[in-house]
Amino acid sequence: MRWLILCLMVPVVASCRQGPDLLIRNGKIIDGTGNSWYYGDVAVKNGKIVAIGKLDSVGFTRIINANGLIVAPGFIDVHTHIEGDERENPEANNFIYDGVTSVVTGNCGSSQPDLNQYLKSLDSLKLSVNVASLVGHNTVRRAVIGSANRDPNPAELAQMSQMVEQAMKDGAAGLSTGLIYIPGTYSKTPEVVALAKAASKYNGVYASHMRDEGDSVVQAIEEAINIGRQANMPVEISHFKVSGQQNWGRSKQTLEMVRNARNEGLDVTIDQYPYTASSTSLSTLLPEWVLADGQDSLIARLSRPDVRKSVKEKMLTSLKKRRLKHFSYAMVAYHKYDTTLNGKSIEAINLLKERKHKALDETETILQMMEHGGAGMVFHGMSEDDVKEIMQYPFNMFASDASIRIFNQGAPHPRGYGTNARVLGKYVRDERVIILEEAIRRMTSLPAQKFKLNGRGLLKEGYAADIVVFDEKTVADLSTFDKPHQYSTGFKYVLVNGAITVDNGVHNGTRAGNILYGPGHTR
Repeated sequence: MRWLILCLMVPVVASCRQGPDLLIRNGKIIDGTGNSWYYGDVAVKNGKIVAIGKLDSVGFTRIINANGLIVAPGFIDVHTHIEGDERENPEANNFIYDGVTSVVTGNCGSSQPDLNQYLKSLDSLKLSVNVASLVGHNTVRRAVIGSANRDPNPAELAQMSQMVEQAMKDGAAGLSTGLIYIPGTYSKTPEVVALAKAASKYNGVYASHMRDEGDSVVQAIEEAINIGRQANMPVEISHFKVSGQQNWGRSKQTLEMVRNARNEGLDVTIDQYPYTASSTSLSTLLPEWVLADGQDSLIARLSRPDVRKSVKEKMLTSLKKRRLKHFSYAMVAYHKYDTTLNGKSIEAINLLKERKHKALDETETILQMMEHGGAGMVFHGMSEDDVKEIMQYPFNMFASDASIRIFNQGAPHPRGYGTNARVLGKYVRDERVIILEEAIRRMTSLPAQKFKLNGRGLLKEGYAADIVVFDEKTVADLSTFDKPHQYSTGFKYVLVNGAITVDNGVHNGTRAGNILYGPGHTR
């Protein structure tokens, strides 16, 4: 009867006579609002949700029995780095098997330089996930002044602003910064404000990997909030954390800063991955000045004994601040020059090279790796108590900070496989840090609202049929630091734009993802 009434209300009667494509029956519906679950059915036709409630099962092409399972909106991962992996693995298995149906890429200041061309190429390629992109500050700065350690002149800043505006017209969701990375680390706040204002004209978001997440985290948060204030735009603080043993417990202080900003009327939110280890470049262990102007300049500087000594001293000082005697916390995720080092700590690699078991010798190991192109790293340096404290903050989303994983390549951070399943299994079911409905809201409607992904993030009539069906009793992340290449389990069905992509626990190869253009898109 519900379906008949709906058909009578729709002008195109012929489409109703054909009936909807799919019915998900008898599920515990968690709609993404944060409200309590309820039992019901979800009908899907032509990629959209067309009815929710107690529905007649007659006339459906496919019926999924969701008895005993959760039916929720597809998860939105607001912090990814998929650039470069799309063609190697367009099925994006690691995301799909973790319930992710949409990703936001272009984070940490790094995006494709021509977003119009990039998004069009993805539209032709078709991925299994929907894709939105930010425009990266580092990408824009590098295109104009390279990796030089200097301020842009007025003409260069105007050119950079124009590039940001064009990217917003091409469909960017906002501006991202990676102020810990070269060349973004060389920029001053007024430069970032100017570019943020260019994105703000088109209702974009300012998403920032801040200048520091350790000793100077307070100053970094102040800068991020101030940029949003001056540019009059929403702020998203990426992978919110406090790094280094010396900073454990400071999450109460940093979260209070976000609360105060919101009380001021500023739209400031955060995202988080549910692990006590981060993952970034080996280069972050070196002082920023030595990295300027590219790899050749780095090698030239390190060839000078006085510079090499100074760099090592700086690295040892940073290690001492962490209250550590060795670089045991730094694990290699991927070192292209010598892949046998993948998965090993700097401390272990130093011993393999038969050097003395001293931090000074470990700094030499690090510098030699940098001279051979650097490495992707996993850094163990956060407190579980801080992770839980941050997780309980209501305006916090979950994000993997991951690429599309190439199965069995390197020793990457497990967050690329198990972020959402870990939240749902470990922190919701097992440890009860937050409740299930709240976790789903953080994975769905909150990121959709923040990044203006209209028509997604909720189970609602007329919305895109991005849907996950999972078992709350068995959902689990299997990926570990020792054995990272393992898909999450418990997701029985995943729909992307109404197309079944995971069917009874198996990715069937469907690639129905769309491009999610930002609010300034004009093409």
